[in-house]
Amino acid sequence: MSAIAAIYQKDSEAPVSVEAGLRLMQALQKYPADAVDTWHDGRVFLGCHAQWITPESVEQPQPFHSAGLGLTITADAMIDNRPFLWEQLLIDRERRASMPDSELIMLAYAKWGEEAPRYLIGDYAFIIWDQRKSQLFGATDLFGSRTLYSHSDAQQSSFCTTIAPLLAAHHVEKKLNESWLADYLAVAIVHESSDLFATPYEHIRQVPPGHAFRLKDGRLDFWQHSKVELPEQLRLKRREEYTEAFQEVFQEAVSARMRTFRKVGATLSGGLDSGSVVSFAAKTLQKQQKQLHTFSYVPEPDFQDWTSRRHMADERPFIQETVGFVGNIADQYLDMQGRSPLSEADEWLEMLEIPFKFVENSFWIKGVYEQSHQQGMGILLTGAMGNHSISWGPAIDYYSLLLKRLQWLRLYREVTMFGKRKAVGRKRIMYYVGKNAFPKLFPQEQEQGHQEMPLMINPAFAKRMNVFARLKERQAGAGSVFEKDAIKAQPGPFQDMAMTNMSGTQRTKLSLNYALWERDPTSDPRVVKFCLSVPIEQFVHDGYDRALIRESTANYLPDQIRLNQRVRGIQAADWVHRMTPVWPAFVEELMQYCKDPYLAQFFNVEQMRASLEQVGLVPKPEYAVDLNSRYLLHCLVACRFVRQFNLKGGE
Repeated sequence: MSAIAAIYQKDSEAPVSVEAGLRLMQALQKYPADAVDTWHDGRVFLGCHAQWITPESVEQPQPFHSAGLGLTITADAMIDNRPFLWEQLLIDRERRASMPDSELIMLAYAKWGEEAPRYLIGDYAFIIWDQRKSQLFGATDLFGSRTLYSHSDAQQSSFCTTIAPLLAAHHVEKKLNESWLADYLAVAIVHESSDLFATPYEHIRQVPPGHAFRLKDGRLDFWQHSKVELPEQLRLKRREEYTEAFQEVFQEAVSARMRTFRKVGATLSGGLDSGSVVSFAAKTLQKQQKQLHTFSYVPEPDFQDWTSRRHMADERPFIQETVGFVGNIADQYLDMQGRSPLSEADEWLEMLEIPFKFVENSFWIKGVYEQSHQQGMGILLTGAMGNHSISWGPAIDYYSLLLKRLQWLRLYREVTMFGKRKAVGRKRIMYYVGKNAFPKLFPQEQEQGHQEMPLMINPAFAKRMNVFARLKERQAGAGSVFEKDAIKAQPGPFQDMAMTNMSGTQRTKLSLNYALWERDPTSDPRVVKFCLSVPIEQFVHDGYDRALIRESTANYLPDQIRLNQRVRGIQAADWVHRMTPVWPAFVEELMQYCKDPYLAQFFNVEQMRASLEQVGLVPKPEYAVDLNSRYLLHCLVACRFVRQFNLKGGE
């Protein structure tokens, strides 16, 4: 794992500015590093701020130069399909185990040229100088798990893993990109700009997920090298064959993501996604005589659980059930006492270099990384995208489909069994099925029941930027996360690059800050392709939603977890409780922002005032799920970020 940098001098007669390259590297010194090195030749500068995670990366020279191939590479990469590449590239067997990922990428480029990224599976961003073609080539992985930003002017083009070095090295004006901000404020979900190349900074661009670029003769070209396509539907004879096929592809994904000479950690809740990752990982590590270390968020000791009997704020009983059943786990429970979303917000903004919308969970995510770093983890496994891949299976939407198809017998059987497993009456389930299948028959109830978080954007600013027209155009496209039909929406989170951009930013910046690599097997392209190929009746079956993962984890997870459909955990249910001592300051800060004329041109201050009136000065713990309180928290973080552009010197 590395932070990488590159400068390309457009004038072929002029040498690259090594001084500017060293300024790039100097700005990366705030991150931990095992080795820092640079390479320059004529019009090109390459740099690598390396953190050693895999055994092959130790003492690996980066940037890596091959005189025989006329290629030099700097890479931030962990490649997961190494055996496939060994065979395709005819790598000598004695070299395979020790060959670093950067060299594998270089050899892939030597064989396939600009098609090379299509053959790579893993998390990566890399840049290659091709001396023979006199061109710079680079790419990011399918889901943008590693960031890469760029800045260009008349003299040169520069690239870096993070934004701040590009601003510092070339004395770039820190100017707000209003178009990016409009898109960010106009969407309530975790989502970035409809312009995939844009960043919050006017003069800084990013390489989007699944994209490659070529810089030759002063011209910079980008293209999408890979995307998630809907595969042909998989048809097997028996249900057992689906679970066996899933276990095989998922085990491959989990095993590939634990390649480290350091300890392996994992986040663990009481649910299916992280539990599945942990159960497959712990068994594999046991064969290697290594133990899996799990990190679980729990509420503060004095928190009074306000949630209903169908929800669980403290998931310790379920987590401990998983730990005891799986074995080979050293489990830890972190209450992050004294921390809140407000106490961590400024550090997050500095680290991410952009505003963010997962504010409610930010304090415990950061706490898990800190503990993982302190205890020597090299890999931190998660199941972050599991809801859209391995544990997908929307029961009500499937039953609605059966209703529309008039498949009465199957519908009756499924709804009856679903009701027994959920402890809910059949009549009540059919009411929701009917409302979902034929919403126009329930117009009044649709209006009353559907609530969304208010938008942060000033309506006048939205009109000036024409933001809703742009977003509407994106929503009409295939793979949009805005799709309301849950069955049609399944591939959306993997196809919508504005969503994967945000998760990639979070992973990269956290990884660099804490010198460990977050890996998510549930978003492995092989796992995603498999899950998208499985018929929906394999995901909803015999009254179970998420049926595929439930059946596939028999003997991996305890039945109390595997078959649970009655109780669900709630992340960060105590975030308002944690902010109670500073709530008056929280409200006061927002009131000051409402009076700020610079912020008022971007933000919907009328809505902010209305939401402040709703929540008041005395918070209640149950405000943790209240749309007004969550809205205000998101506004505060966004305001803190935006106001820096109006401070003297842009500091």
